[in-house]
Amino acid sequence: MDKPQIKLKPWGREIWFAQTDKYAGKILEITKGHRYSLQYHEKKQETQYVVAGRAKLTYGTEKDSLQEKILNEGDKFDVLPYTIHRLEALEDTKIFEVSTPELDDVVKLDDDYGRSGKGNDEKLDTELSTTPSESTNQ
Repeated sequence: MDKPQIKLKPWGREIWFAQTDKYAGKILEITKGHRYSLQYHEKKQETQYVVAGRAKLTYGTEKDSLQEKILNEGDKFDVLPYTIHRLEALEDTKIFEVSTPELDDVVKLDDDYGRSGKGNDEKLDTELSTTPSESTNQ
C-alpha cells in the first residue's frame, strides 16, 4: 500500500493507512447522526481511540443485553473477537483504529443502510455513501 486507501461508507469513510500481514491501521470518520453496523468479528481484534468528536458505543456479548457508553475525545475501547459493537456519532467523530489484519472479518447483525451478512461490499458502500465518489482510493 503506497498511499492510504479511502473507503466510502454510508456513515462517512475509512482511511486505510496501514495493511500488513501482522497489523492494520485505519481512521474512521463518522458523520454526526450516523452509525456503523451493529457487528462482531470472528478473528479480528481491534482498539479504537477517539481522536475528535463524541460517540455512543453500544457493546456486549449477547445481542439482547447490550450496554451503552458515551465516548469522548481521548477515550478508547478494545474489541475482542465475538464482542458485539457499534459506534454512533453524536457529533462528527474521528476514530483511530489499530487491529489484526483481517479487515474483511465483519458480521453485520443490524444496519441502518440495509447491509447484511459477512464481509464488506465496497461497491454497495460507495453507492450508499453521501460523500462524493471522486475521493475513492486517494
